[in-house]
Amino acid sequence: MNVLNTLADAEPSSPWLADPARPEAGSALTGAVTCDLAVVGGGYTGLWTALRAKERDPSLDVVVLEADRVGGAASGRNGGFCAASLTHGIGNGMDRWPGEMAVLERLGTENLDAIGATLDRYGIDAEWERTGELHLATEEWQLPDLAEEARQAERLGHDVVLMDAAEVRGEVDSPTYLGALWDRDGTAMVHPAKLAWGLAGACRSLGVRIYENTRVTGLDELPGGLLLRGAYGTVTARRVALGTGAFPPLLKRLKHFLVPVYDYALVTEPLTAEQRAAVRWRNRQGLGDAANQFHYYRLTADDRILWGGYDAIYHYGNAMGSELERRPATFALLAEHFFTTFPQLEGVRFSNAWGGVIDTCSRFCAFFGTAHDGRLAYAAGYTGLGVGATRFGADVMLDRLGVPGADEARARLRMVRSKPLPFPPEPLRFGAIELTRREIARADRNAGRRGLWLRTLDRFGLGFDS
Repeated sequence: MNVLNTLADAEPSSPWLADPARPEAGSALTGAVTCDLAVVGGGYTGLWTALRAKERDPSLDVVVLEADRVGGAASGRNGGFCAASLTHGIGNGMDRWPGEMAVLERLGTENLDAIGATLDRYGIDAEWERTGELHLATEEWQLPDLAEEARQAERLGHDVVLMDAAEVRGEVDSPTYLGALWDRDGTAMVHPAKLAWGLAGACRSLGVRIYENTRVTGLDELPGGLLLRGAYGTVTARRVALGTGAFPPLLKRLKHFLVPVYDYALVTEPLTAEQRAAVRWRNRQGLGDAANQFHYYRLTADDRILWGGYDAIYHYGNAMGSELERRPATFALLAEHFFTTFPQLEGVRFSNAWGGVIDTCSRFCAFFGTAHDGRLAYAAGYTGLGVGATRFGADVMLDRLGVPGADEARARLRMVRSKPLPFPPEPLRFGAIELTRREIARADRNAGRRGLWLRTLDRFGLGFDS
């Protein structure tokens, strides 16, 4: 089979954003408006912040400013894995905040429960499926790590099942699977763009004003507030919440802590009944392999397979642009890996191949802070696991801004109070990231053994994977 032929008709765009359910764009900001809280960014972070602000204090006048369309960036391009973890997995959290993990895992589970409850309360149809996730071993060296992860998860109260090769292939059939850990309730599958659009609708139902196609180009201090400047108007707000992800921030200090990393994905045409039967997948779990350079994949509501990950790319100088969302070499590599995993699906074609940018920080999970004498709060650095964690980040920002309903125990967490280590300036930044990518690939080829460079990063709390 010529793998490249399977990509011949793939649209270079996110299928989520092409859904017919996409609402019409809202109006841009014109003139001068005032509000209690201005939220910059119309992705998950900004939308959850606006919604939670109105839920915590219905009297607040809230405005959201989005440079493009609601959910048009990472929130409409990701794989739709909505995880309970706030720390990018138990292993990453245990390495950094072992004494807080019981609390962080409890808060993460409560947060995931609350997301499902929000969808019910506002009637949001986001194709929500609480399927859990299978963490897959495809090499012998990964099996002990899965067993240790299972022990940690059980100690933290999670519903997990450790599976051998026959058991996991009874769930999803691939000749590459040697074992798996099934986290049965820690992840939900969701249509990511419908989640964003639904959150925007819920915000509007509570009186939030959302301005789309409104890029904020400047921020100035005023007595008792802040002034946000756009192309055609201004917003004067008592408080501001910043949720711009990887995009160039209004707050210059954030550029030292964030790098934009491009992640890529494919989605197949809908599977036939025979093709579905060939792979089984009765319980529709999200899947991810346990390599350092890992793949993530899942079924969509109409039985397509979304297949992404592995080849995460950083471009020199924090470069970003629509042209970087198309990377044929990566799409070809992903397609090759897809058919290695599912040889029984030979001949299936891909309908979409696209990329999007992830806000990556050195600790692999969100960090928080304030500026302008506490009148501005920010949350950033979710590193690809923000579909669920952004709701938690929204509440942290609102706590910092003094919105009623603050949780003092949440505010005291070291995970909430601490910052990641900054990235070095260019050209060291690009060189360090490229060296790390090469060493990660080398570790995967070498039975997971991490060389001197990766061990050094681990000692400094800079453990990277793809």
